[in-house]
Amino acid sequence: MKVGGQAVIEGVLMMGKKVVVAVRQANGDIAVKELGGVSQNNKWMKIPFIRGFFSLFYSLSFGLKAIDLSAELSSGEEMKKSDSIISILIAIVLALGLFVVAPAYITKWIGIRNNEFLFSLIDGFIRLGIFLIYVWIISLSKDIKRVFQYHGAEHKTVHNYESGEELSVENARKFSTIHPRCGTNFLMIFLLVAILIHSLFGLFGTLNMVQRILVRLIALPIVAGISYELLRLFDKYPSLRVLAAPGMLLQRLTTAHPDDSQLEVAIVSLKHALGMEDETELVNKDDGAYTEVDKPVEFLG
Repeated sequence: MKVGGQAVIEGVLMMGKKVVVAVRQANGDIAVKELGGVSQNNKWMKIPFIRGFFSLFYSLSFGLKAIDLSAELSSGEEMKKSDSIISILIAIVLALGLFVVAPAYITKWIGIRNNEFLFSLIDGFIRLGIFLIYVWIISLSKDIKRVFQYHGAEHKTVHNYESGEELSVENARKFSTIHPRCGTNFLMIFLLVAILIHSLFGLFGTLNMVQRILVRLIALPIVAGISYELLRLFDKYPSLRVLAAPGMLLQRLTTAHPDDSQLEVAIVSLKHALGMEDETELVNKDDGAYTEVDKPVEFLG
């Protein structure tokens, strides 16, 4: 079974038979919450280039829920729903402004106007540059550094599981923090594919700024679908992973070596996601949120 995950605040989200988040609380205990499940009965989940968009949607959806929950469990303070919604809206606006609108206007300011192919090419590389600078800046934060350590713990634990060895801190410790199916890889592939796809729109003539921004938004599902299939391809055929080298290298920035307590959290999360529950406290286990997955989605992470 393919499993995936995400790092959250003082914890790890894992997706397998169940979608589970495990968080280290202030008192040192590990709390576990089942967030739900995803059915693949929907025919769209099986169609290449379509399934990537759905996988991305579910990964983002569960990821946002897990971040809110991890903030509450790690701090012991309940978050207001309105604060969470406002934070998400602000994040979406900032992301669109930083990675869609800003690159387009910077390219226009440089003086690229009437050559749509060249405009999209320059615009894409500016977007990539902004992304790399953004990741580097946030990596300097002490709090983000801990999230990156949990990201490393997630990867080591997934490697441990995929190796067939018993899931344990001792076994997980020896594996790499780099994983070919990581969301960082997906983002890097996404940014590079976007450059090509956006450039192709230049074949239909020159666009104005509003049209360019709309085209980039409309193309998001297309770019996501292609990027997801490439990610699967690189994971299935190791000989092709040289093509994913930029994303693998970037993981050296978005992951860090975890300590044993962080590995323990990741292992607890994965065990619960696989249905291998231990005696760790399970928060709201019987709240009806859980739906078992017969054929799980291959989540990012």
